[in-house]
Amino acid sequence: MSAAVKYTLGRIGLFVVVLAALWFVEMNMFLRLMLALVFSAALSFFLLKGWRDEMAGEMAEAAARRKADKERLRSALAGDDQPTDDEPGDRRG
Repeated sequence: MSAAVKYTLGRIGLFVVVLAALWFVEMNMFLRLMLALVFSAALSFFLLKGWRDEMAGEMAEAAARRKADKERLRSALAGDDQPTDDEPGDRRG
């Protein structure tokens, strides 16, 4: 399972747990939802740090891969790349 899915499910689960804890407190439903959102966000900052860091690492790797592919494509379109011996565009000799 990817780190983004784990982190997202962790955030949702934490929200549900905090909302369940606030369920029996007498207050407006909108206020209860807002408090659950704020408390779960604060708790996730500490409790889900490992998953958040793992997700950030995966996103950074994906961004680096996309950047390298983009640069490779730009150089190929500009004609800066050299054809290898087995490519059909090789016209040596």
